[in-house]
This record gives sequence, structure tokens and C-alpha cells, in this order.
Amino acid sequence: MRIGYLECFSGISGDMLLGALVDAGVPFNCLEEAAAALGVGARLEMRKVSRGGLAATKVDVIAPEELARETEHSHGSHPHPAHEHSHEHPHTHKHSAHRSLSAILKIIAAAPLCETVKQRSARAFQQLGEVEAAIHSVPIEEVHFHEVGAVDTIVDIVCAAVGAEALGVARWLSSPLNVGSGTVVCQHGTLPVPAPATLALLGNAPIYAAGEPMERVTPTGAALLRMLDVSYAQLPPMRVVQTGYGAGGRETPGQPNLLRLLVGEETSEAANGSIAVIETVIDDCNPQLLAYVSEKLLEAGAWDVYRAAVQMKKGRAGVQVTVLCRPDLVHALNDVLFRETTTIGLRWRLENKVALAREFVDVETSWGSVRIKIARLPNGAIANAAPEFEDCRKIAAENAVPLKQVMEQAMQAYAAAQKENR
Repeated sequence: MRIGYLECFSGISGDMLLGALVDAGVPFNCLEEAAAALGVGARLEMRKVSRGGLAATKVDVIAPEELARETEHSHGSHPHPAHEHSHEHPHTHKHSAHRSLSAILKIIAAAPLCETVKQRSARAFQQLGEVEAAIHSVPIEEVHFHEVGAVDTIVDIVCAAVGAEALGVARWLSSPLNVGSGTVVCQHGTLPVPAPATLALLGNAPIYAAGEPMERVTPTGAALLRMLDVSYAQLPPMRVVQTGYGAGGRETPGQPNLLRLLVGEETSEAANGSIAVIETVIDDCNPQLLAYVSEKLLEAGAWDVYRAAVQMKKGRAGVQVTVLCRPDLVHALNDVLFRETTTIGLRWRLENKVALAREFVDVETSWGSVRIKIARLPNGAIANAAPEFEDCRKIAAENAVPLKQVMEQAMQAYAAAQKENR
């Protein structure tokens, strides 16, 4: 399983995550195209910077009013200073446009982006809306996002969703969050860090304060953690394949203002241990809904979901839904089942899990590269090798060729490579 691990020793904000994604290998032009697709008149700017002597990537959103100023300065008078977002609460940003949730969701829905990106981005703003409604004690349809609805925040969230999709990470984890200390000036007045919206979005995430007083986790950063369904844990056993450093706007002495992203494959040590099994039996739910729920459970981090026909009391036909997941995801996946199905009860248990060590090798087909997943026995012998389904599915869709043909050619290329290496 491909893992993304966020080391938030100096917090997280939208610009820091975008910088870390680009630094870890996401093509910058992917994010530029996403920003342009939103049609809000903003563009992205990327440059290399140093924080605490470490090289990092800084990505900024240049909002329409700044673009206008740049044009003005290019025709005359005063040089325009380099754009630099500070790592601060969005309520202090100068790009504040009041937007309703429905207006923001329409912008996202109208953009020519993949459905996964649209769903993730819309969910992030839906959660922000729910938090703001609770803080102000008003219905969600009456919430106007003020600074959270600013152009730079919309672009931050959508581009982060695009970058996460490009990395192909199946599971996001994070260290405890350094939220900072001191106070922040927002529409509610001067309040202690973290700001109310940030605190509500973080929920039960582990937090602490270190370094000079400043806001280190912004509401946008907290919304992005929720959007990615991040779990909080120590660094798991993994084989790191990509690393990225995203920079905040300020240089902070003694505490580099950086977000570090590690991307890698879960190793066999992580594959063994405890596994949670969640089960529920349903007899009054549309089968089409159950297929949708299975997708939602997998998106939320389930390892596997399967359904089986069962006979219930009084001869009623029902469906048993079984979910396999990490023990720390039980609560979140229970919520999905209760929210999305008609069940009013479920059961769960812990079982032991043993899995073979896995690794990947790349092979070339006529249409592009495909990863081959290899499973090894404890003695190192290969037990199984198979083409990665998502790689083959993507190639088949992009090239209008049968999926089975792509999979067959990938295995032929792998067999040929094995023969050469003997």
C-alpha cells in the first residue's frame, strides 16, 4: 500500500502542503492547470527557498487583484515585491471575498476536473461550512465563508486534492500537530491559537505547541487534513520512495517553517499484526446504495469490503457487509456505515493478520509503464506476481484498448525481464 506521511513539526497550511507535494514529485504544471480550470482568475507561482538552511519548495496563489497590481507595475513606476504568503490565519489575508457554500461548490462542480478531486474538494468546504455554522450557531445555508471563501483558499484546497491524486497515495498519516501559540486576529476578535475553526476541524487530533508564538496550523491546513482522511500515528514501517519539503512564508529561527512529506510503500512489518473486522447485516437497503457505500468505505481507508447474501429471521433475504481495516479506523468506518446505510447496529472484532512481503517493479508495455506487484515467501522466493490493476485500468482507458490486453502484455514483459535476469 502506498502511504503518505506528513511530518507537521512546524504545522501545516495550504501553501506548505502544495510545496511539499511539488517537492515530492507532483508536476507543477498539474497544479497550474487545476488553478486555471477553476476559472477564478488566479495563478500559481513556485520557487525554491531555504528554511533553516534546508532547501524547500514554496508555492503561492496569486489572486486576481495581485495580478492586476503586477500588470500596473510592469507598465510604470514601482517595482513589485516578491509575493510571500505568511504562515498565518486566512482571516488576516487581504484576498477576502464573501462566498456562500453553494457558490463555492458550484465553482468546483463546473471545473473540468476528475470526480475524485471534485468530491474531495467539495467535502473539505462542506466540513468548513458545518464548522462555521456551529461556531456562529446558524444554519449552514446562512454561512458566508468570508476569508475561507477567498480565492487563494479555494485554489489551495482544489490543487491539494489534485496533487494528492497525482501521488497515488492510498493512505495518509500524520505526526502530532504543532499548532503554535500566542494569539491570532480574526473576525471574532483577538483569540488564542488555534483559532476556533481550526480547533473544531482538528477534532481529537493530537496537538502541541513549540517554537516562537505564531499560528502554525491554519483553518485551511486543518481542512486539508480532514479532506485527506488523515490518521495520526508514529511513522509506520515503510520503504520511502519520495520526499518533499514545503515551505511556509516566514523564516522562523530555531524551528524551520517546513512541512515534510514522505511517500513510500508499506513494508511487510506493517502488513502483519492486528486487523479489525466490522460486520453488519442489512435487509432494507437498495443494492445500488451498497455498491456506493463500498466505494466510500475504501476511500475512507478500508483495506477491503465484501458483501454476501444471507438469510435472516422470518426467511428475509439480506446482505452481510464485511469491512477489513486498521484498528484505528473502526470509529470512522462505523460512522460511514451508519450514515450511508439503513443499518442500526453492527459488530466488530480484532483478528490476527499475516501477509507476505510485497515489492514493486516497473515494466514497459506498448502504451506505457506498469507496476508489477511481487509477493515473497519468508525464504525470499516469489509466491506471486501480478500487474497493478489501477495502472492497467488507466492505460486501457487512455488508449482505448482492452484492459485484459494491457494486463497480458505487462505480464509478458515481466516474464521476459525475469528470463533475462536468470
